[in-house]
Amino acid sequence: MKTAISIPDDVFLAAEQLVKRVGSSRSELYTTALVAYLKDHQHQGVTERLNAVYAQAEEASELDPVYHAFQVLSVSREDW
Repeated sequence: MKTAISIPDDVFLAAEQLVKRVGSSRSELYTTALVAYLKDHQHQGVTERLNAVYAQAEEASELDPVYHAFQVLSVSREDW
């Protein structure tokens, strides 16, 4: 697939120097870089979704004040 991107001149020049030094093509360099970036960030969405689930669970795990009041009333008082 062909694509066009805009990158800063200094990044382009550094990439060109690397391509010449390692003897690969520009396409190979950009593909390798993009694959590495995608691999590093592949679980990012999972972490964000899990954080959202756990945040909801923390909110839902609190005892409803009405139930708490009924529990307090249902316990018989004892003298120690």
